[in-house]
Amino acid sequence: QVQLVESGGGLVQPGGSLRLSCAASGIDFSIYVMGWYRQAPGKQRELVATISSSGNTNYADSVKGRFTISRDNAKNTVYLQMNSLKPEDTGVYYCNARLVAWYWGQGSQVTVSS
Repeated sequence: QVQLVESGGGLVQPGGSLRLSCAASGIDFSIYVMGWYRQAPGKQRELVATISSSGNTNYADSVKGRFTISRDNAKNTVYLQMNSLKPEDTGVYYCNARLVAWYWGQGSQVTVSS
């Protein structure tokens, strides 16, 4: 059974930082493309960042230069370091694993507010 378990969300002031983690089980983690998506209230889920099995990364324009995705294949974990957070970064952040099938975590709330 595939499980993706996110952690690290919370409330942060504008300009602050958070790091999300996603621990995967039930898959051969090292060969999967891993990603983070987010969904703001009333909006569709959108791509934030992805990282391939070889470490190539891709970011949404809105987070380039502020967010960094990374992976630790020994720990079956993908991370999202979020710096210089803005109120518009608020939303539920979902971990994603894809190869042929797509898998999703349960989501982690990130709220950026003063």
